[in-house]
Amino acid sequence: MKIGIHIPTQTLELFDESGKSVRRYQVSTGANGVGEENGSFCTPRGKHVIRAKIGRGEPENAVFVQRRPTGEVYSPQLGAQYPGRDWILTRILWLSGCESGYNRGGSCDTMRRYVYIHGTPDSTPLGKPGSRGCVRMRNAELVDLFELVEAGTEVEITA
Repeated sequence: MKIGIHIPTQTLELFDESGKSVRRYQVSTGANGVGEENGSFCTPRGKHVIRAKIGRGEPENAVFVQRRPTGEVYSPQLGAQYPGRDWILTRILWLSGCESGYNRGGSCDTMRRYVYIHGTPDSTPLGKPGSRGCVRMRNAELVDLFELVEAGTEVEITA
């Protein structure tokens, strides 16, 4: 399996070993556009791999902080209590860059920037940039993707 994330169309596509598309999802990438620098809150481009899969067995809408479940389950009421919170929900696919000096190492390291593919509240608009650099997905679709990929799966982000 291989994942392709296409910034202009705000889509994530899953390909099988033969290169055939098997799933396509609408996503939301960085509101600040694309870029690799630490602190930019941009979505990094290039070749990556899934470094870790986090959240197996957690309920849909489980809330994560620093890659750990908080025990909370997102609801509109919880969202209203914390209006500025960047919600990381359901599952996390933690990305690691593969291109030294571009998205790996130094001030451009995707993994050290904590860039994930993760769930988001159902009320969050997808199909347009809006994240802080991560790739946001619908929770049910993320659960589907999570079950189909393994740590080490290639991810290419193109602009």
